[in-house]
Amino acid sequence: VQLQASGGGLVQAGGSLRLSCAASGRTFSSYAMGWFRQAPGKEREFVAAINWSVGGTYYADSVKGRFTISRDIAKNTVYMQMNSLKPEDTAVYYCAARYGGIVSRASSYDYWGQGTQVTVSS
Repeated sequence: VQLQASGGGLVQAGGSLRLSCAASGRTFSSYAMGWFRQAPGKEREFVAAINWSVGGTYYADSVKGRFTISRDIAKNTVYMQMNSLKPEDTAVYYCAARYGGIVSRASSYDYWGQGTQVTVSS
């Protein structure tokens, strides 16, 4: 399994970015896909996840109402639209995949992509 994250960048507070995670290597119909982030000096934290087959989603409270996770089955890609960005959203964002349902614990995810940097200036 390979996960390729992209779409990070520098944006002003209040702005938007869309992250993409291109997945390959297997059929993901029984998988959950998640986004995590890690700021300097902090632990990796859960942001959002989606059930690949039925599209159910789950969000961290800190991003609920601002971020939207989605997937394009035909393109084998997961997206995260991030709106109303805040300086505290600054982090390296990682996509991850696990066989089974949605969970928020990073250690439960089997596959990880490389990170993409998101920087929000005030």
